[in-house]
Amino acid sequence: MLIGEELSAEITRVVELFQYPFMQRALLGGIFTGLMGGLLGSFTILRQLSFFSDALGHSALLGISLAVLLGLNPTVIVLPFAALFGLGVTYLLEKTNLWTDALLNIIYSSSLALAVITLSFVGQYKGGLNNLLFGDILAVRAVDLWLSSILLLACILFVGLTLRTQMLLTLHEPLAKARGVSVSAQRSAFIVLLSLVVGVSIKAIGVLLVSAFVVIPACAARLMSQTFTHYMLLSAGLGALSAIFGMLLSALFNLPSGPSIVVVQLALFLAAIAVPRFQAAR
Repeated sequence: MLIGEELSAEITRVVELFQYPFMQRALLGGIFTGLMGGLLGSFTILRQLSFFSDALGHSALLGISLAVLLGLNPTVIVLPFAALFGLGVTYLLEKTNLWTDALLNIIYSSSLALAVITLSFVGQYKGGLNNLLFGDILAVRAVDLWLSSILLLACILFVGLTLRTQMLLTLHEPLAKARGVSVSAQRSAFIVLLSLVVGVSIKAIGVLLVSAFVVIPACAARLMSQTFTHYMLLSAGLGALSAIFGMLLSALFNLPSGPSIVVVQLALFLAAIAVPRFQAAR
């Protein structure tokens, strides 16, 4: 009886907590980020660009550090910085014969080193280093939601209007070239869009965790899907679902929001591995 009363009290507390505007904004921000990350992540992992979002996150830390050092608004700087970074990576991939993971590792490590050096000149950063590394989804404002919703719409339109082209580029790039697809332009557009998604998500998720939103739901969906369309939609759905349950987990046990969402993503991924084996064992 006592356990039931405690559980009821906890549920009531969580329900009341989500009546606050900042929690509602955080929940919507997590859902938007999960949808965008899952949708673009379905293409990203098959194109072997999984490390790209991680490299971009650490490079965005350099952009944020430069903005703080120059006394500028980091939110304003990080999006154009992310877009330029995406174009720069695309250029280097096309102009060098290096492997993608090797090139991204160079960018990843050097950007992180430059960011740390830049932050050493800043002194005490008022925003807090932990917020940069792990994000603060509870600090999401209305303007951040508008920006995320516009970017989500752009992702849906881009994928919807170029779906066959993106599928062809993802599954068989030589065939796409043979059919006259402008591979360079399509790749650049996708990379820039992915860069903007990662850039706008850093405030809520943080530099260290942002790649999980792109990679983990897509990997889980890949294990559970038979067709590409189903895989793409399931990836986006798992991204949004993990954000919802991650926020509930965070509110229920008073845990950090971003890491809680990633833990839920991991649980979904492990479930995707376990379910087929369980069915096969029956």
